[in-house]
Amino acid sequence: MASSGGGGGSVTALWSEVNRCGQTADYSRALKSLNKILQDDKDDVTALHCKVVCLVHNGNFKEALNIIHTHTKVLTSEAIAFEKAYCEYRLNRIETALKTIDSVDQQTNKLKELYGQVLYRLERYEDCLSVYRDLIRNSQDEYEEERKTNLSAVVAALSTWENLFPDDLGLPETSYELCYNAACTLIGEGKLPQAMNKLQKAEELCRQSYSEDTDMSDEEIYAELAIIHAQMAYIMQLQGRNDDALQLYNQVIKLKPSDVGLLAVTANNIITLNKDQNVFDSKKKVKLTNTEGVEHKLTQKQMQTVEFNKALLAMHTNQADQCRKLTLGLQKQNPETPLPVLIQAAQLCREKQHTKAIQLLQEFLEQHPENAVEIKMTIAQLYLVQGHVTKACDILKSIDEKLNKLGMVSALVTMYSHEEDIDSAIEIFCQAIQYYQEHQPNTPAHLSLVREAANFKLKYGRQKEAISDLEQLWRQNPEDVRTLAQLISAYSLVNSEKAKTLSKHLPSPDTMSFKVDVDALENSHGATYIRKKAAKVAGESQLKERGQGDIKKKKKKKKGKLPKNYDAKVPPDPERWLPMRERSYYRGRKKGKKKEPIGKGTQGTTLSGAAELDASKTVSSPPTSPRPGTAAAASSSSNIVPPRQQKPSAASKKKQQQKKKKSGKGGW
Repeated sequence: MASSGGGGGSVTALWSEVNRCGQTADYSRALKSLNKILQDDKDDVTALHCKVVCLVHNGNFKEALNIIHTHTKVLTSEAIAFEKAYCEYRLNRIETALKTIDSVDQQTNKLKELYGQVLYRLERYEDCLSVYRDLIRNSQDEYEEERKTNLSAVVAALSTWENLFPDDLGLPETSYELCYNAACTLIGEGKLPQAMNKLQKAEELCRQSYSEDTDMSDEEIYAELAIIHAQMAYIMQLQGRNDDALQLYNQVIKLKPSDVGLLAVTANNIITLNKDQNVFDSKKKVKLTNTEGVEHKLTQKQMQTVEFNKALLAMHTNQADQCRKLTLGLQKQNPETPLPVLIQAAQLCREKQHTKAIQLLQEFLEQHPENAVEIKMTIAQLYLVQGHVTKACDILKSIDEKLNKLGMVSALVTMYSHEEDIDSAIEIFCQAIQYYQEHQPNTPAHLSLVREAANFKLKYGRQKEAISDLEQLWRQNPEDVRTLAQLISAYSLVNSEKAKTLSKHLPSPDTMSFKVDVDALENSHGATYIRKKAAKVAGESQLKERGQGDIKKKKKKKKGKLPKNYDAKVPPDPERWLPMRERSYYRGRKKGKKKEPIGKGTQGTTLSGAAELDASKTVSSPPTSPRPGTAAAASSSSNIVPPRQQKPSAASKKKQQQKKKKSGKGGW
């Protein structure tokens, strides 16, 4: 054996080390030995193959793929196809991995397993289903349960995304993964209560399986249960239990699971529940949908839904430029989908540009006539918003697929009635009745349409036109007295002899009488008129006998009150009803009148004694010093109290106390 130049050990010893490291899963140490072997022989096929395997186990997919590409002459596609395809698959180069697998003539079981995974990622679910069926049928090993789990996931994807429901494959529900996939299948079928029961069973199985593992904490178990709880919340949302769903979604977000796809879906569903409310929370949640690697975890439909909701959130938050940017990107990715154009039209409507919105929709309609129903309905709605009812009717009449539907007939008749175009409304009725007469005669929809047409014609005085509809209804049900009465009423205005003839078919009054207690009916709570009791009637008759019933007491007329200064000899002022300013003799207020002086002084002074205190108004001013024997007389003749000796009143005391209380609360 040749010696290794790098480490000095023999090649045999190095291979033994590689074998031992492989058994203990110590791939980093095995790589060191393999590098030493390759120093002697860089084209050793076995050493290169082993090195690629070790790099794959360590997660170094790019390095492993580089080695494969640099040694293409030695490492043929047949020898290393699985490792090459697996590296491409893990690097999210799904199309390249598919080409690598297809280049192999004879596929091994492990290559078929990888082939199924690649088809699943490419959303080719029917091909994937056949691959897993073949694998389960032709292999028996310890990975059988994992294959069945993958098969159940494919069935769930078919029912959820493509509305395809394959036959019952008889898959067991022994693990929580199988139960979870079975629940997803039921959700796709619309069986929500059964799906909730399956999810509850999956939760129990998950708790049981992890309770045996003492190394796992409660938080790790809750993280594993997060995907089940998110699906439960989705079912609650579909059932209209929005509050319960929102609470469960937020619990999942708080756990911060490592699956970025789960976080993105949960955040997206919270945004849909918030709608145009709680926008601040929606802005925070939308960041979770932008995490790196999300596009590799979600399907194309899921990614489209997330992007649509981002555009709607931008519209609700008045980010017009961001909304247009997102919708234009979506339109490029999915040119046939009408939703991006509808969002753009909604944004234009928020900006009060209805005409531009209609032009945008009409341009899209010309390019994609297959979406005519949705686009034309939207255009009609925009015309109605602008008040162009006739244009909206013309658009709706051009939708041939919906023209004879009962809802469309009702909408058109209502709009034409609003425009007082009764002839067009009757024409809509006639077209719809003719359609049902040819395709669905005498069905409940047909007869109800004839009934509504007859009532409409009678309402607007078109008895002649209503007669044919009423005759058709009466022939269908001769015992319908109401229809017969309407028919007789219509004929009475057109052909009285025919009305008399038809009136013979009316039932006799005896057969039409009903056993009804009139008194009980009148005295019931719902009666609008109650007959007077007999006692009162008897009392009135007694008064009549006495001669007092016919006499009605006359109310005395009260004399009108006259003003105090009224003089009957003087004629009243003819302008007395006009305001003083508008009377002819009004001369305005006299200017120059002296106003009484406003007292100014210390707090507490009053103006009541101002005139008495004015010395200029007295005949003789008092002496500067009192004379003996005159003090008592002066005090008795005048009750004037000096300002400083005056006591404030009780009302002013209360006001001062209130001011003190208020000033204490100011904090100044």
